[in-house]
Amino acid sequence: MPEGNKTEKATPKKRRDERKKGNVFKSQDAVAVASLLGTFGTLWLMTGAFAEQLGGFMTLCLASVGEEPQDASSLMGGMAIQGIVILAKTVGPVMLVAIFCAVAATFAQTRFLVSTESLRPKFSKLNPLNGFKRLFSLKSLVETLKNLIKISILMVIVYLSVRDMFLESSSYLYTDLSASISHLVEVATSMIVRICIAFVAVAAVDFFYQRWDYEKNMMMTKQEVKEEYKQMEGDPQVKGKIKQIQRQRAQQRMMQQVPGADVVIRNPTHFAVALRYKPGVDDAPIVLAKGQDSVALRIVQIAEENKVAVVENVPLARALYAQAELNQQIPPDLYDPVAKVLVYIFKLNDKQQIVK
Repeated sequence: MPEGNKTEKATPKKRRDERKKGNVFKSQDAVAVASLLGTFGTLWLMTGAFAEQLGGFMTLCLASVGEEPQDASSLMGGMAIQGIVILAKTVGPVMLVAIFCAVAATFAQTRFLVSTESLRPKFSKLNPLNGFKRLFSLKSLVETLKNLIKISILMVIVYLSVRDMFLESSSYLYTDLSASISHLVEVATSMIVRICIAFVAVAAVDFFYQRWDYEKNMMMTKQEVKEEYKQMEGDPQVKGKIKQIQRQRAQQRMMQQVPGADVVIRNPTHFAVALRYKPGVDDAPIVLAKGQDSVALRIVQIAEENKVAVVENVPLARALYAQAELNQQIPPDLYDPVAKVLVYIFKLNDKQQIVK
């Protein structure tokens, strides 16, 4: 598979970075449908109040037609103010609900993201070549088809509703006015409900498509994942080099402690452990250095150069290397064999001092 293929899911870091840029998943159709449902719902719930307000205003206008006002300008001004108030009471709630539904649907999809990154001017957007590519991209084709489908659905629903209304319009001549108006309201309500259902279905399809398209565009190549990992965790080669330097420095510090040891216990070539025991200071022997193979040979060499006693004890050397920790006391089960070695060393040192 080519290295440039985007086959990996977006990492959490990339999602966070894209979110900071304002690049988040959002279906505009879902926002539009939420606003549409809020508008029609408000109209349906407040139809009576709206009719009362508009009826009162029409009554006021018709009542003033036959009057001869002394001040026509004041009458017209009063009617204009009254009209603005009625408009605010009727249209205002519908607009507020529509705006609230649109904002709520947007925040629900973006998880309350507020970003000014998308508002900043970008010269790449002014590039005619990029605009041409966007115009003939797959996304533009899908958006065009989607808009054509919505327009077609709307036209079919309106056509069917109006056709049925015209087919029954002749019966209005023999029907009471209130019954005719009631039937027209039913036809309009039925048309609105069908439009809402159709647009909800289209919005649902768009929601899942936009989600799929967003995830597809967010995918990363294997190389991008590797580079991101290097940025977050550091280059593995650099980390390896750092660890190597740390081990070397730790080994140097360990070797510097060997001259202060009382004894080095070793097997012939593979293991060596340097111990210190100061009565009254140490509760138990302390491991100053330990190593195997070349490190063990280096410990023995430094011990001999500094006249530290070196004792060969294969099982004890293996046990100390496996169980004892550097700069820690030896395990209790090794007290007895180590004590025998230390007693031997201390007696040997005392004899050497007497001889001297």
